[in-house]
Amino acid sequence: MDKTNSKVLTLSFATVAALLGFTLHLLIKSFAGAFGIVARMADSDLIRHGVPVALGLLVFVLLQFNPRVLTWGDEVVLEIRKVVWPSQKDLVAMTIVVVVMVLISSLIVTSFDFVSGYIITALMK
Repeated sequence: MDKTNSKVLTLSFATVAALLGFTLHLLIKSFAGAFGIVARMADSDLIRHGVPVALGLLVFVLLQFNPRVLTWGDEVVLEIRKVVWPSQKDLVAMTIVVVVMVLISSLIVTSFDFVSGYIITALMK
């Protein structure tokens, strides 16, 4: 495995682990407001902060030291590097086309909404 790929994978695994721990922390906090048993458990700092950190570390270790995951991640990074990215000029042009098409679509949907609302109101009277 390339050293650069290894750095990218380690950073990706750390990000996934941190997001998972943060999500679990938010779930515990949310469920503590809704369920009494979770609220009693969440009074403990070990449950409120320790469990999300422990889960994040566990996920990081499982991802970082699993040879199958590392092989898969290395292949993903190699494939991403093969992608030919558009130039800035092409990117700006495509973005403008997308924005214009979204505006046109929104005008069409809005006009159908107003017309159908007018027709429904007229039929209801």
